[in-house]
Amino acid sequence: MRLLAALATLLVLAGHSTGASAHAALISVEPASGSLLQSAPKAVELRFNEAVTPGAIQLIDGAGRERDDARVTVSGESISVAMPPDLPQGTAVVSYRVISQDGHPVSGSVIFSIGAPTATKPPANADGGLNTLIWLARVGLYLGLFVGVGGVFFARWIAWSMTGMAVPRAALVIGLPSAVISVGVLGLDLLGLPLAALVTAAPWTIAFATSAGPALLVAIAAMLLALMALSGAWYARALAAIAFAGVGMALAMTGHAATAPPEVLTRPAIFIHGLGVAFWIGALAPLTALVSKPTVATLPLLNRFSRIAMPVVAALALTGLTLAIIQLEKLSMLVETSYGLILSIKLVLVLVLLALAALNRFRLTPALASDLKAASALKRSILLECGAVLGIFAIVAGWRFTPPPRTIIPETPLAIHIHTDKAMFQVLVSPGKAGVDDFVLQLMTGEATPLVAKEATLILSLPERGIEPIERDAELGPDGYWHVRKVELPFAGRWHVRIDALVTDFEKITLEDELEVAPP
Repeated sequence: MRLLAALATLLVLAGHSTGASAHAALISVEPASGSLLQSAPKAVELRFNEAVTPGAIQLIDGAGRERDDARVTVSGESISVAMPPDLPQGTAVVSYRVISQDGHPVSGSVIFSIGAPTATKPPANADGGLNTLIWLARVGLYLGLFVGVGGVFFARWIAWSMTGMAVPRAALVIGLPSAVISVGVLGLDLLGLPLAALVTAAPWTIAFATSAGPALLVAIAAMLLALMALSGAWYARALAAIAFAGVGMALAMTGHAATAPPEVLTRPAIFIHGLGVAFWIGALAPLTALVSKPTVATLPLLNRFSRIAMPVVAALALTGLTLAIIQLEKLSMLVETSYGLILSIKLVLVLVLLALAALNRFRLTPALASDLKAASALKRSILLECGAVLGIFAIVAGWRFTPPPRTIIPETPLAIHIHTDKAMFQVLVSPGKAGVDDFVLQLMTGEATPLVAKEATLILSLPERGIEPIERDAELGPDGYWHVRKVELPFAGRWHVRIDALVTDFEKITLEDELEVAPP
């Protein structure tokens, strides 16, 4: 009983330890990434759309050396990285990895050049296998919460029978270590550390400093209570009920959906949604075992489950729709973003589940009333539901790596700076990826004053892909800049850029450089 009290207390305390949180996005950088500066900046200022916690900030100077003398200060939504006074000329890279308030890492790099560009590159990711481990641990956690805890709740409160508990028990055995591993790999991801650092204290400490750490503690407590509820103790039903509530609580404490504003709506919605998923999914394995050897008690149980399942499915649909609208904001985001594509695939699999559930409810279950031999068809249908559920777990675990569309801030245009003694041209390319791009040309003299030109022409080529020079005339806009809109860049790669500025009928200034166009 003392263990029960401790676990129940953990559920309550951890549930109250999470404050308001969302998903961070970088909204401005000073100096702008891609800038060419005459002298080193005093600091690089990063501003996000919410308060963030620095995970790992790294400076690589123009000589390619990693510096440990950059001073980092945090003030609300801003992070200031003070540059060392002896920063050499060349291209410097400030790579950042900050912790969003929903517990997820946000990373990127700011690149600027002092004097003349050099070949300095952003640091590579620490360990490519980490994402795979994060995904596997997330799938294992879903198995433990939905199949394990949900299955025990079904046995104790709906079936009143412990038949078919082998699968839920196995799911709990998988889910518990998966939750523990999830804590460790979360810390590795937040700090940008390799898998070998899992045996150190740093990743575990930082993980528990986020909203995801306490949420995983609640998940662990819920699965432990569910394991205890498998015993024949008189309080087993109470344990199953507390564990069941813990599923919704763990999900409502952290993550993209739970922390989207307004939280007064999204947190209760994800709590109810999580309980609904655990109720439905948790019933599948025990039902499969029960219909494998049907008895006179099987049909009343199926009818009882079906009556309860109908309002549960309605609640699932309502809360799921609410959360999807908040996260997507626009219907087009279903196909234009990775988050939306995952949701689209999930919706297809959910429709398959609903179709199978309707088949079970209105055809196969009534058939069982007249012929117990119909149980084999019902069992096959439930097994198909189980397959669809595994597909949903696998695809939804990918949300860990995809920010929801509501948090996506328009990307900073790609910038290059071309200069000689006579002139300086600043070129902004938006979005800077293969496809259709807009170019903005700022023409200046060698003294950085506006260069008055009669005409400006943009010439682009990609010799390595056989793209001959593409020539487009620029138009002078009311903002004083020259614009070239809707330029088709069919391939990613290092494009050659040439700009011709006709200053007088007898003078033309030509500047050339290379432009690294990213994949779409």
